[in-house]
Amino acid sequence: MSDETAPDALNDAEQSRWEGEPEEAIGGFRDAEPFEIEAQGHSIVFYPAGGDRLAALVQMIESAEQSLSLVFYIFQPDGAGEVIRDALAKAAARGVFVHLIVDAFGSDAPVSFFDPLVEAGGRFDRFSPRWNVRYLIRNHQKFMIADGRRVMTGGFNVADDYFSPPDEDGWCDLGATVEGPVVERFEAWFGQLVSWVSNDKAQFRAIQRMLRGWKLDDGPVQLVLGGPTRIASSWARSVISDLAEGERLDLVMAYFSPSAAICELIERIGSRGGARLIMAGKSDNDATIGASRSLYAPLIESGVKIAEFQPARLHMKLLVIDDVSYFGSANMDRRSMRLNLELMLRIKDRDLANRMRQMIDHLAQASDPIEIEWLNRKTTWFNRLRWKLSYWLVSVVDYTVTRRLNLGQ
Repeated sequence: MSDETAPDALNDAEQSRWEGEPEEAIGGFRDAEPFEIEAQGHSIVFYPAGGDRLAALVQMIESAEQSLSLVFYIFQPDGAGEVIRDALAKAAARGVFVHLIVDAFGSDAPVSFFDPLVEAGGRFDRFSPRWNVRYLIRNHQKFMIADGRRVMTGGFNVADDYFSPPDEDGWCDLGATVEGPVVERFEAWFGQLVSWVSNDKAQFRAIQRMLRGWKLDDGPVQLVLGGPTRIASSWARSVISDLAEGERLDLVMAYFSPSAAICELIERIGSRGGARLIMAGKSDNDATIGASRSLYAPLIESGVKIAEFQPARLHMKLLVIDDVSYFGSANMDRRSMRLNLELMLRIKDRDLANRMRQMIDHLAQASDPIEIEWLNRKTTWFNRLRWKLSYWLVSVVDYTVTRRLNLGQ
């Protein structure tokens, strides 16, 4: 990237915000209001607050006239789950074709929980319903398509925690509704998922062929996918390429345990004063925090600015690299790169990138900067061992398993 087009590193105003007093902001933190932006022929509305995400999801369901296609990793049988299920059942009863796919491993809801939807004429499928090699694949994606013209996606699942405010222990996450040509790509991908879950004899290799055959559009708006491929997925290839060429990185990531090669790319950007990372200071899965902390030292020493978000558990997956924004279901870890089925929207648009950085500024105000002195005090031999073990576990074991191990931070 030439100097003329390279974005500035953190400017003085951002530096000042970063080095402010996060303790004062933490107590008064509030999720940002929804905001809308036009980018590359697409209308996008972002929902940082859980209550707004739930309202938008319900509104899309209630206003659907022809079809609703949904994929979720977690769909819990709690209050929020009942609200969404019942809204889907009502849509099916009025003649909307509703098809819901839920990951069998990620969700605690029994099949009977979805009986009202099926009885109303909707269709329900579980991803990886049998114990065999295909059960190893996790469908970590989250999206809903309404009438083939609007999609809602992000990092959130269907459960009370993902729609509750920070002061009620809700997840800090992000959802977005998108209207524009990329919705056709979501429909095409959903059709391939339907073909796979509908075939009891479908094999692991079929998923690999689907991902290898996924063609990216040439334009500035792309749906990139991650999954169990021998070669790098479109998600991995895209983000690695953007990091390699990037001059500035702003990242908010729930689970951060990438490969050494990706860390080196981030360190290169950090050495030029252009990288800030906001990580989870709280989680229901302490192993993921430990895994991230095992990588902090060389990143900080290279100049990367790291902070841990404090008001609530962090579940957001957001990257802004120069003028490119990524948001969706994928974490920056090995599982999301090489095993879980993931999707991210990649949009190259300067105005969008600047607006997303403003939202990241808001999160930074409520985050504790991690200094090398603090890290050195924290890095006892026991913590070093625990963090390294956490890194290995979250790289190969499903999140719902590592969550139960309680390795601590």
